[in-house]
Amino acid sequence: MTLPYRFSSVRNHSLLLKTSHLYTPRSALDCFSPKESPFFKKNTAQFLSPQKRTSLPLKLVCPLASFSSYADSEGEEQHHADQPIQNPHESSTVSNESDGKGNAEATGDFSGMAQAFHISSTTARAISIVIAFSALTLPIFMKSLGQGLALKTKLLSYATLLFGFYMAWNIGANDVANAMGTSVGSGALTIRQAVMTAAVLEFSGALLMGTHVTSTMQKGILMANVFQGKDMLLFAGLLSSLAAAGTWLQVASYYGWPVSTTHCIVGSMVGFGLVYGGAGAVFWSSLAKVASSWVISPILGALVSFLVYKCIRRFVYSAPNPGQAAAAAAPVAVFVGVASISSAALPLSKIFPIALSQALACGVAGAIVFDRIIRKQLGHLLAKTKSPETSQNQPKTIGFLSDIAGPTGTQLEIVYGIFGYMQVLSACFMSFAHGGNDVSNAIGPLAAALSILQNGAAAGGAEIVIPMDVLAWGGFGIVAGLTMWGYRVIATIGKKITELTPTRGFAAEFAAASVVLFASKLGLPISATHTLVGAVMGVGFARGLNSVRAETVREIVASWLVTIPVGATLAVIYTWIFTKILSFVL
Repeated sequence: MTLPYRFSSVRNHSLLLKTSHLYTPRSALDCFSPKESPFFKKNTAQFLSPQKRTSLPLKLVCPLASFSSYADSEGEEQHHADQPIQNPHESSTVSNESDGKGNAEATGDFSGMAQAFHISSTTARAISIVIAFSALTLPIFMKSLGQGLALKTKLLSYATLLFGFYMAWNIGANDVANAMGTSVGSGALTIRQAVMTAAVLEFSGALLMGTHVTSTMQKGILMANVFQGKDMLLFAGLLSSLAAAGTWLQVASYYGWPVSTTHCIVGSMVGFGLVYGGAGAVFWSSLAKVASSWVISPILGALVSFLVYKCIRRFVYSAPNPGQAAAAAAPVAVFVGVASISSAALPLSKIFPIALSQALACGVAGAIVFDRIIRKQLGHLLAKTKSPETSQNQPKTIGFLSDIAGPTGTQLEIVYGIFGYMQVLSACFMSFAHGGNDVSNAIGPLAAALSILQNGAAAGGAEIVIPMDVLAWGGFGIVAGLTMWGYRVIATIGKKITELTPTRGFAAEFAAASVVLFASKLGLPISATHTLVGAVMGVGFARGLNSVRAETVREIVASWLVTIPVGATLAVIYTWIFTKILSFVL
């Protein structure tokens, strides 16, 4: 895209692009329409005088291109956030149909989607209609609808598939920000690039790595034998759990609150179990683990991201040549990350020495490929920094917690370019893994409900085989929710907690992924959502307590605390309604 303004100096250019911390967005829309904010209008007039207009190319198709807008932000630590500036040609398609937050609310969520993707509201509305039409018609052609069954059973199966889609839609709208939020906030990806990338990876992960076998009682929350012989009650309870969890997720997504989809399902099933099965129907130890993750997850995430970011500042920023130091450290980080993910996610050999060799081989291959990519993309800049004149003078004695001046100019561009690529890579891994893991929150209860309805399977502890078309259905639901509402929570993770740059975003995402990976291996109760929010806060704390927006954090924590009670209450209400409807229909 082209930015039709010339700035009097690089300093002014940087200053203009780093003003958003003083204007806290009141909604997700404000994060994508800076020109509508009064702060933007008031404080940018001096830079946009007509006599200074010219054409300045600014592409946003690779991480490096957008990093120059962060010039001096690390080195000077002036607590300025980069303010994205829309191309008038792009924003005109939006402004024709929406003029600010008020009109966006008046015209519905299509204007928010349009502003996020730089498309017209008409196009956004058309995309939403196509998604809704597909959601209503595709189940008719699915084998899981039931072949040769009675019409009432088919209609109930159709409704069950829609409930599963609704839950998957809300998972996409809320939880996918775990993978892409920091990349958008740091400028490594635009919102459009993030959604398109996540859509492909989430669907692939759901289809290829989704849980093919799941227990009827999800997450070990309910005692199976309590509902023996009460198939229709259990069927109604599973539907109510999907509806209740989806409802709360939709409310949270509307306000941009990142909440745990797993906790939503847990709260819903606990409410159903307590009211319709008694206190003995709930595994209280499992519920205690879930509650403890509210504390463990954000604390671990914050601690690890704090240390990672301080390591970057200590060993990269303080180096005589930060660009070369980043280029040398990046393949090592990629090796560690790829090897760890390979050992956890890929079907390696059951013999430990062979499995270790396979994981290490994957790590080496990843490091080599990444090193070649950055040498190819940033080689011309790295060549400029080899001369002694480009080296930086740092104090001889530097402590781990010392406030270190960051790189500037070409050095800064290299550092941000390298960490931007690393951040995109880690976001892709997290997105693929999320699609394979969290899709079970929607299709697990869905598959169990279909089995009870069509086969008369008792609750028991039986394992339910999830058909491939149901896996694909869940993946489609996640992609649909991500496309229509995903920008809301992405805005909170990426922009509203603290100012993010490529190095800060990488520190948060790498820390969150590491904590979730190793905690899962150790069996610790961890929430990916809570861990990432804590990691973003940890990066902010590394820059000073004032760098974290307390109001946003309070809203997020409050939404966590009420997730299980609200889910439980809604599940009880929905179960009462569904049992009445089922008794009338059947």
